[in-house]
Amino acid sequence: MLSKKTQYAFKALMYLSQQKDNGPILIAEIARKKKIPLKFLENILLEMKKDGILDSKKGKGGGYFLAKDASQIVLADVMRLIDGPISLLPCVSLHFYKKCDNCDEKECGLRNVLIRVRDANLAILEHQTVADLNL
Repeated sequence: MLSKKTQYAFKALMYLSQQKDNGPILIAEIARKKKIPLKFLENILLEMKKDGILDSKKGKGGGYFLAKDASQIVLADVMRLIDGPISLLPCVSLHFYKKCDNCDEKECGLRNVLIRVRDANLAILEHQTVADLNL
């Protein structure tokens, strides 16, 4: 299930992409318009700024804005940044692989199914961007 934190990140990114021609947007405005707790949003935006998804301007007329075009912000990348692995088990993760305890991966039917689930999810999430959310 998509965490609240990731849902809030996507809501903020959608709002910032819709407001891209209005200059930097204050955190308080994003929080109010998208009904996101302010303190929670501050941490999310800072994470995305550190990763280069967002940038900010301080002082009068300051706020947050997209550091790159919405069509270049891939949904899978945002999900991994905010929540970590997209896959349902660590043994099927491409970026956060970890062997499961007491499991023979070669004979694990669950792993085999969840690899297909992972691949199906990634086939979509790695080809969709924030721009696609605003359609």
